[in-house]
Amino acid sequence: MLGNYSVQIEDFAESHFIKSFKKKYKIHWDVTLLAIIAELERLDMLLKTDRAETICDVGDTKIIKTKFKVHKTKESATTSGNRCIVAWDKRKQIVSVLLVYGKTDLSSNNETAQWKSLVRVNYSEYKELV
Repeated sequence: MLGNYSVQIEDFAESHFIKSFKKKYKIHWDVTLLAIIAELERLDMLLKTDRAETICDVGDTKIIKTKFKVHKTKESATTSGNRCIVAWDKRKQIVSVLLVYGKTDLSSNNETAQWKSLVRVNYSEYKELV
């Protein structure tokens, strides 16, 4: 199924890490967020690149981890350490942004364990998937 998907940013993602990206990068964050949304609207195409990977695929839902760079920074999406965790409901054609973070935002030395824990605690509908 190829096409444009509806992208929604969840309240938890907005009120936590996105808030710090806005403060740190100001106007460059606005451009970056628009670029992230544009990529997520075509998530099936993004998954064909090395900037996205499927973490879990159960039924109609996929949990996906993507990499991104902030506009006007010199780092690549991979080296920046910036990540986005999304849930893709293939049936409803909705991509929900669960987390947007930089590796330094997570205190644990095990990034994967920490973001999975954040998803389990803050998104009961996905806790069985991660």
